[in-house]
This record gives sequence, structure tokens and C-alpha cells, in this order.
Amino acid sequence: MRTAGLRILPDLEAVSREAAKRFAVAAGRAARARGRFTVALCGGFTPLALYRLLAASPLREILPWDRTQVFFGDERCVPPEDPASNYGAVRALLLSRVPIPPGNIHRMRGEEDPARAAAAYEAELRAAFGLKAGGVPRFDLILLGLGEDGHTASLFPGSPALRETDRLVAAPFVERLSAYRLTLTLPVLNAAREVLVLVAGGEKAAVLREALEGPGGPEPLPIQQVKPREGSVTYLVDAAAAARLLRPARPSPSPA
Repeated sequence: MRTAGLRILPDLEAVSREAAKRFAVAAGRAARARGRFTVALCGGFTPLALYRLLAASPLREILPWDRTQVFFGDERCVPPEDPASNYGAVRALLLSRVPIPPGNIHRMRGEEDPARAAAAYEAELRAAFGLKAGGVPRFDLILLGLGEDGHTASLFPGSPALRETDRLVAAPFVERLSAYRLTLTLPVLNAAREVLVLVAGGEKAAVLREALEGPGGPEPLPIQQVKPREGSVTYLVDAAAAARLLRPARPSPSPA
């Protein structure tokens, strides 16, 4: 893994602009090199401004949407019409507003039985990436967030899903939420060419410091276990989230 990068930006708007720029660079590079761009999107509040930027001019017109394959890093076990649905939010802000073929959108079916939904999404991943038995998809870009407890995607501290080495998609029961979630597993996250972790808000300052400067220990935070073997991970954070960092990380320049 290349050393994790850190970009500290003034506010969420600046984080979103930087993420949009990196999204566009990754999309163009992948489309030219491999004929398509594979991306896994994240849910939550932080990426919503990014999705609005991607759906607006000029990115709506210039990104290779016809060659973009959209997947999701995790999902709540609710129907797509539910306000909590990650897919529902992304559809409303982005997917319904850009010229992407419907067949290029791969959602997790949160309304179905969690175990069956996880198995079905794994089968969809294997088909879309043409994987053989034991293969792992290599996404061009994966977007992640960071929870105040250090979780990312729906990989929460102490979850058995963190120990998964064979399955691409898991359906862990999250005790503190009393709910099941669907999530990509660490082998998938760590096979990505590029990972962007979007972090904003002062409430994330303590966990960001632990994630970037903490010792890790025998049970590192889920986000600390995202270490792409042959790719990069970059934290795009606002000033409020970075307020408690003690030492600067190696800078990660904005892509050309």
C-alpha cells in the first residue's frame, strides 16, 4: 500500500469540490485505460454535496456516464423509497439526473432478507467483474465515510464481518442499531485502485485523530483496516474534523 494521504480543506463544500475533481480524474483515467469506470458509492450526509456536484454542469455533461458502473459500499435494510436508503438518496441527487444507463446501476436490495440480499449482490459483483472462484473485484474508486465510532461502510467495531476473508458482501447484525446492514467486506475495499475517505464536522475530530495517529493495537478501528494492497487511500477532511490532529500526514496533492 502507498502511504495514506491527507488533504485538509476549509469546509465541506471544499471537500466536495476536491472529491468531485478526483472522481472525474479517476473516471477519465479508467475509461481510457480499461473502457469503463467502476465506482462504489457511500451513504450518509457527508457525500451528498459531492453527488449534487456530479449531477450538475459541467460534470453531468463531461463524465463518461455511459461507461460508468455504479455500485454501493453498503446499505441499510430498508426499501429504496425509505428515507434511510443509501440508494434512494443517491438516486434522487445523482443517478436520476445524469445520462447513465439503468443497467449500469447495481444497488443492494435492502428490502430483501439480508443474507439472501448479500449473496445476490456478491453474485452480481462476480458477474459484473467476470470473476473466477476466489476472485475479488478491483474497483477503480471506492468512496467511504467515517463514523464517530470508527466504522466505515457498515463495518462496525467488533463486527464478525471484519474477519471475513472469503465473502465479498456480508450482512452483519449491528447490535447498537438493532438492525442488519449490507456491506462490502475488507477484501473488496483493500483491492481498490483508489479509496477516498470523506470526513467533515467537529464531531469527527476525535475519531479522525485516532484513525490517523492512534497506535491501532490488537483491535484497530475498522477504518484503520482499509489498506489497499496495490492502491491508495486518501482522506479528504474539513478543518473542523482535522482540528485535533497533532502532526501533519504526508500531503496528498490534488490530481492534475
